[in-house]
Amino acid sequence: MTASRTDGNDPAPNPHATAEQVAAALEDSKLAQVLYHDWEAETYDEKWSISYDERCIDYARGRFDLAAGEQQLPYERALELGCGTGFFLLNLMQGGIAKSGSVTDLSPGMVKVALRNAENLGLDVDGRVADAETIPYEDDTFDLVVGHAVLHHIPDVEQSLREVLRVLKPGGRFVFAGEPSTVGNFYARWLGRITWEATTTVTKLPFLSDWRRPQTELDESSRAAALEAVVDLHTFDPADLEKLATSAGAVEVKASSEEFAAALLGWPVRTFEAAVPEEKLGWNWAKFAFGGWKTLSWVDENVLKHVVPRNFFYNVMITGVKPGK
Repeated sequence: MTASRTDGNDPAPNPHATAEQVAAALEDSKLAQVLYHDWEAETYDEKWSISYDERCIDYARGRFDLAAGEQQLPYERALELGCGTGFFLLNLMQGGIAKSGSVTDLSPGMVKVALRNAENLGLDVDGRVADAETIPYEDDTFDLVVGHAVLHHIPDVEQSLREVLRVLKPGGRFVFAGEPSTVGNFYARWLGRITWEATTTVTKLPFLSDWRRPQTELDESSRAAALEAVVDLHTFDPADLEKLATSAGAVEVKASSEEFAAALLGWPVRTFEAAVPEEKLGWNWAKFAFGGWKTLSWVDENVLKHVVPRNFFYNVMITGVKPGK
């Protein structure tokens, strides 16, 4: 049976944000989290090329295996913290990592989309709108807790990890992937800014005007970027993240990282896609973007990983275990 439930008092998601709402959210990081992610919910999968087929199943399973190593599978029940549209957990479940799951997010819009995705996939998943610093489940509930690109949104990361350990059963494991490194975030943001400025400036030329999104869409993207700067609260050095997880009470803690050359391509590609009309980008572009990312990821894993310090890679992963089994 597929369960798809949210708490009855959950507020309705807000699909758009006005300039006034953005201004208010700049002063309140949790309001910004809800506003930004509600705004992005219905288009988030498309924006980040998220799917629930073999491509993303392999990606999610690859991140899990890289972080956690070989495990006895499947886990009985898993929780995704800060689920977004459910990308990580739903693809992990399809990849044989867990039998059933729960999703939480501060954004009602994201929980709604995640549960809809789960229902469409026939997966046994329930969901709650919740703050990651106060997870609304009983002690010792889950065998596994996962998250993708979530820890950097949470004001008190150590408190959230304590909550993760509380809801895990003794011996249960957590795996968080997709967190920005401090060094990686610096070069990625600059690459994004440069690409945005170059693309939006060049497409003002008359003979390239059909490559320019309408100004209203560009303005909306700029407001979203302003909110994104507010909701992205942290970057991480892998060693510091290990210390945080250990301080929270985890054992067998290990951080790893990935994407160096791949990030140098990925950020300009994503920014360019946000700045030009979708109809201008066809199959050949998609093949270039995905193929280039895969090739450079191979270079990262098989060559650069052996010579470049782990804190220079863009994505950080962390895993640990609740003691006591």
